[in-house]
Amino acid sequence: MQKKTIINPDQVLRSMLSSNKLGTFFGVSQEVLDNVWNSLTSPDGNSVTYISMEIGADRDVFHPVQTRLLEMNVTDSTNPDIDKFIRMFLKGPSKIPNYGGGLGILAGDTLKSFADNKIPVLGISLLYKKGYFSQLVDSQIGQIAWNKEWEPENTASLYLLKDPENPDVPLQIKVPFFNRNDEVTYAYAQLILKMEVADDLEFFVPEVLLDFSVESSPDFIKDAAQLLYDSSSERTKAIQRRLLGTGVVPVMKALGITSKTIHLNEQHGVSVVLNLIRQLLEARLGHEFAQLATDQDIHDAAREVAEQIIYTIHTPVKAGHDRFDRGLFSEIAHSFSLRILNLLANDREQPSHFNFTTLAMHVNRATNSVSRLHKEVTKRQFPQYSNKITAVTNGVHHLTWISDAKAELYDSFSELKNWRKDPGVFANASLLKKNNRFITYLEHAWMSDTKKLISYVNDMLITHRAQMQETWIDPPNFLSHFDEEIYLDAKTFTIGFARRFSTYKRADLIFENLDTLSEIITSRNWPVNFIFAGKAHPHDEPGKTVIKQILDIQESLYNKTNGLAKLVFIPGYDMDIAKMMVAGVHAWLNNPKRPLEASGTSGMKAAMNAVPNISIMDGWWDEGYHDGQTGWKFGYETPVEQTTLSEDYSTLLYAEDSASFYQIFPEILEMFYEKESRPLYIEKCIMNIALNCTIFNTHRMVAEYAKRYNLKLPPAVEKKIKKFRKLYHSEINDE
Repeated sequence: MQKKTIINPDQVLRSMLSSNKLGTFFGVSQEVLDNVWNSLTSPDGNSVTYISMEIGADRDVFHPVQTRLLEMNVTDSTNPDIDKFIRMFLKGPSKIPNYGGGLGILAGDTLKSFADNKIPVLGISLLYKKGYFSQLVDSQIGQIAWNKEWEPENTASLYLLKDPENPDVPLQIKVPFFNRNDEVTYAYAQLILKMEVADDLEFFVPEVLLDFSVESSPDFIKDAAQLLYDSSSERTKAIQRRLLGTGVVPVMKALGITSKTIHLNEQHGVSVVLNLIRQLLEARLGHEFAQLATDQDIHDAAREVAEQIIYTIHTPVKAGHDRFDRGLFSEIAHSFSLRILNLLANDREQPSHFNFTTLAMHVNRATNSVSRLHKEVTKRQFPQYSNKITAVTNGVHHLTWISDAKAELYDSFSELKNWRKDPGVFANASLLKKNNRFITYLEHAWMSDTKKLISYVNDMLITHRAQMQETWIDPPNFLSHFDEEIYLDAKTFTIGFARRFSTYKRADLIFENLDTLSEIITSRNWPVNFIFAGKAHPHDEPGKTVIKQILDIQESLYNKTNGLAKLVFIPGYDMDIAKMMVAGVHAWLNNPKRPLEASGTSGMKAAMNAVPNISIMDGWWDEGYHDGQTGWKFGYETPVEQTTLSEDYSTLLYAEDSASFYQIFPEILEMFYEKESRPLYIEKCIMNIALNCTIFNTHRMVAEYAKRYNLKLPPAVEKKIKKFRKLYHSEINDE
């Protein structure tokens, strides 16, 4: 890892302590703290408020403040205020379980790139006392969900904000809930600030997490604030969405945030527009606005509010779009809000429900899909809004997802100089295709990452073997049931697959015909490791069934290949495991039913580490394939039609797409194992660096968003992000 020049540790530590009327913070200077808050509270409103149901940013994968402390070899301080923070950053909890999958991790990566590029943004999400569920996996039962409370008060980078008028108590907001008679009950939240600090510590994005589990909130609110995506009842699910969306305006008011643009990362927080419409009508018509407003007044107000809203839609899958029974919502929302919903959130398929995606599509000035192909899908699904649907293809935060070994590799070659600040320099990797020194270093870095992953898996197998004697859990891996110890080898070709287990993602696709797969592996005596991980939502029974099928396949695959193929499932998937996998495997597998994967970002993370993809031509891979320079494609390339959007099992094309995989798999194995064709494999790896690292990073992505926000940025910042925008144009017409 590249070292920064440290002059005086004590002086640096003092400069990392800052404070304002909201509290005392560690990691940025007083000047940086003041500049950020001045930008967010400036009367010109030249900033953005970014709303997301989940935000993933665990400190064990990206931790610039902790990294700075380690570089200085600091373990304590004589200043008690600083010492407290040092101990938290070095020894405190690193997990912040406020995310469930790709949507939340993307949000975290996005906020990190906003920080790195000094773009003034405030993030808003909910704090869940039990986070997302923890996963155990039993070979007989499958996935077992359990809940574990975490400790935000002891987690570094999280700060309970103080009330400026009364510093001895936490700052709180209140959100009204109504019954059918419009009688009000208030939910209260304390504000916990997470600082998303830039890599150079010269900027940060404040991320406000609303903690509604405070004592003053009614029990039904505290219950709803426990678990991310709690779908134990539709009412709880609806309450969570209201807590997020209706909490936005009170948070902005409490902190003095003046953002003229509000970015909805999916539609979960869309109820913010109800507040904004009500505010506008009250200002226009007075306190009696609910009685005086006509339907036309509401439509006019909605058009005006839409100018403040940017909306990113992430999925064409029906389960990703919130629909709520009209009667249910009448129990928690004011009658005037229901009137707005009646006008703007009608569901054509289910007239008895409100459709929050429809509301979000209606009330915004720009709708962004998350890949070029997804734009076609979204226009097909929402033709009435097609004129404002454009593409901003997703990316990932390269500083988070590039492994230490690969970072050291990139640091070692002048062609890639300054890659941390400018991912555009990765284009120069094409100059290294024939550089034997680079190829040798790449192989060494890769083996280092693979050994790390395989060691983790082998240690896990040992632990699971011991569990058979110590607990009731039956280990989820067949290899743990052997009397003798059988392990994975780091020199074996290793395929990785890790993501949310939904049926359309078809995790079990390549095992559709075990005889064919086994014949490919045994015919040339080519061993293969298959490492799988991921969670199914606790209430997604079909998704949990797919996990169980992966477990059940292990023994047959092992026996049919005479032990050449080893399939392993890693429980408890999180960002740390993901980072090990995307860097340590030899190819990344993605096989959703096209065109249901709007983007997908795990394959981008693999590409950041020079790992080629084996993927269906869906989501980002439709743009990242580059005519085979960066990996392999398989599967039926269906056109985007209404019939192709079906999620019914009978339409998932298992036989067709698995057969396509079996056709290309021998070529992939030969390219990896045979000395004569190995250079072709390595060239694909290098071209991932040159082509995909350059494009699929969140620095480029936020540069595209900044243009849509119409922000007036300082000349140096604008010059930088303008350069990033030139790396790639998600909208072809922008080229």
